[in-house]
Amino acid sequence: MFAEDVPTASVKDLPESDLALLDVREPDEWQAGHAPEAVHIPLRDIPARMGELTDFPDDKPIYVVCRTGGRSEQATAFLNANGFEAVNVAGGMKSWQTEGRDVVAEHPDAAPTVL
Repeated sequence: MFAEDVPTASVKDLPESDLALLDVREPDEWQAGHAPEAVHIPLRDIPARMGELTDFPDDKPIYVVCRTGGRSEQATAFLNANGFEAVNVAGGMKSWQTEGRDVVAEHPDAAPTVL
């Protein structure tokens, strides 16, 4: 269940392109399969790597994704408390894949999969 004060959107409601997407999963999850346009910063590293988030456009929210939505909910709450406009992606990468969105692997010879 998601906290009421954390903005949340379903994968169906996300823009099809030009999406500011932050993936907060662990490195092994990222390497197995991720959205092509996503930026990877594991949840535990966000406080130390906040400066990298300034690369995202100021005029649109940062959509935050993990496997199913729990870690991204935590990251979204943290980011919003620190001056960013962030939105949790409900259902995470599992929903992303179910909705037929592109998933790529870090290794070109590996079939992408969501761990």
